[in-house]
Amino acid sequence: MSTRAVVGLSPSLRRAAFARKFAVASVVRNQVALRSAIGKRGVQTQSLPPSASEGILNEQRLKRPSSPHFTIYQPQLTWLGSIAHRVAGGGLSALLYGFSLAYLIAPGTFDSAHVIEFVAGLPDYVKTSAKVVLAAPFAFHTWNGVRHLAWDMGKCYDEADFYRCDLVMSVKGAYNAGYAVLGATALSTVYLVWL
Repeated sequence: MSTRAVVGLSPSLRRAAFARKFAVASVVRNQVALRSAIGKRGVQTQSLPPSASEGILNEQRLKRPSSPHFTIYQPQLTWLGSIAHRVAGGGLSALLYGFSLAYLIAPGTFDSAHVIEFVAGLPDYVKTSAKVVLAAPFAFHTWNGVRHLAWDMGKCYDEADFYRCDLVMSVKGAYNAGYAVLGATALSTVYLVWL
């Protein structure tokens, strides 16, 4: 079996290397041929009133996936904490406004004496369960709010404070603060329930 060493360019590379001077004429010729072959597109447009264009836009929005797309993202403590903070705040607000409106509508039924009498008649496990249901969102919303207020103070924008603030403002710091909020929530909930 004999082997031959081929030195130099292959025929296709050689043609491409020496054909550069003919490339400009070739490109112009191809563009003219392409324009004559394609011709004009048959696109029709029509004027729409603003209400119709809004309807088309709403149809397009319904076909888009939700963002973040829950089927591809792994749940993270940062966005779960944000969602829980909003749900806890909304639930506590709904309870406060609901009780306030009920008191305004029927002040004789929802006054302090009637509420105390009603709660005193409940079994102990119902009282304890109600305390947990009220104390847990209150404690979480409070501690998570303190965490966000600490972030929003703006103390970590100076270069001199960078290394101190990196412990709080980094991803690791955000997770540590999230776990601290969960721990403080658990301890506060137990304290408030057994108060």
